[in-house]
Amino acid sequence: MKRREFIMLIGSMALMTRRTALAQATDHARRVGVLMNIEADEPLGATRFAAFRVRLQQLGWIDGNNVRIDIRWCARDADRVRKCATELIALKPDILVAFGSTSVDALQRVAGGVPIVFANVIDPVGAGFVSNLARPGAKMTGFSVFEYSISGKWLELLKEMAPKVTRVAVLRDAALAAGIGQFAAIQAMAPRSLELTLIDMRDPAEIERAMAAFASEPNGGLIVTASPLSIVHRDLIISLATQFRLPNIYPFRYYPANGGLASYGPDSNDEYGRASVYVDRVLKGESPANLPVQTPTKYELIINLKTAKAFGLTIPSTLIARADEVIE
Repeated sequence: MKRREFIMLIGSMALMTRRTALAQATDHARRVGVLMNIEADEPLGATRFAAFRVRLQQLGWIDGNNVRIDIRWCARDADRVRKCATELIALKPDILVAFGSTSVDALQRVAGGVPIVFANVIDPVGAGFVSNLARPGAKMTGFSVFEYSISGKWLELLKEMAPKVTRVAVLRDAALAAGIGQFAAIQAMAPRSLELTLIDMRDPAEIERAMAAFASEPNGGLIVTASPLSIVHRDLIISLATQFRLPNIYPFRYYPANGGLASYGPDSNDEYGRASVYVDRVLKGESPANLPVQTPTKYELIINLKTAKAFGLTIPSTLIARADEVIE
């Protein structure tokens, strides 16, 4: 055999060995089903999933090698979310990962004995997903994005930024228990002198009509509660709040980063990364029932001073000093 032919033979054998090893690794890979509460074309979705996948890889789980990640992107329609959950369970995953309350609810109905790790869920005890935070007591655990009480803080901060506000519109998704709970917490914190107006988010036309009607009277402000719909319609909501000059506050940083006035809440990307740690532990044999539900370790206040200036607001220096980030 000639030297060139020998080298080519060795190279081919090495390539075949590598492909065989990869195939064997894939054949024996653990399977992870992921249900996202956001659409695939949303940049936020890509960022959040990357936080989960990168951290999982750092823990030794390589997608396409020793683990297969099957993902479904569903946000707008409850029937579609249920269909995506059914598709994932049909793939026979070793573990399911649910982001958002709607995703958890859909997977819980079809999971059977498959363990579930969740993230980006508001009040998982109140939603009925776990019995308590310390010992979930079922084949489900994860990370709570915040409790309802944090909603009262939004009202407090809005009044601090815009003390002339005497009327506040609250945008929520009435189809979610979390939407009802967040509004109830705001109601509990509101003084009698403050008028609250509830706006249910269903479609863009309804949001626009309701916000225009609310803004027809003076001294209004806006609180947007956390939900998949508030993410889907965030550009419209921010645009309308600016158009109608309604001082506004939101749960997450990406709102003021895109022109909103302020936000107060946890780093949602961090929560997606932390979820992979529990996936790792469950795949290695730990029971979700023994893994406590974790709450955020830090809440961030973000203020957009450019937006404040456009609204004619002077943000108190004490509040700026407390802010974790000021956008100028």
